Amino acid sequence: MLDQATKQLVVASLGRGEHRNIFLGLDLTYVRNKGVAFGALGGGGALVTALTVGAVALLAVYFAFNTERRYLWLPFGLVAGGALGNLADRAREGAVIDFLDPILWPAFNLADVSIVVGILGLLYVIEGPRVKKRQ
Repeated sequence: MLDQATKQLVVASLGRGEHRNIFLGLDLTYVRNKGVAFGALGGGGALVTALTVGAVALLAVYFAFNTERRYLWLPFGLVAGGALGNLADRAREGAVIDFLDPILWPAFNLADVSIVVGILGLLYVIEGPRVKKRQ
């Protein structure tokens, strides 16, 4: 919800391509991204949607078969929530609305942050330190 709310605030307050400096090195810039990360597969439309839905479905299957793994629900929720937030943009707008624009990095949004943090969390939960079982 926070992702969608921030995107609507940007759409309501900035024209497409317009930017405002928040502080040194970070602008708010209203851009639309038809691809995936950093604009890759731009114009992919149905392919991008199918890949996103497929990736979230595979992750859901992994989650369903590994429910005993502690804290797996948290990174799964972050990745799925971020992906669904960006899919909602694609369905409604035909592109993802990006607005956080740091120097020397492509613009992104809160759904993208959720996906990246979720993937890092998945790596930690799956490959991180093993919890010792009490004897």
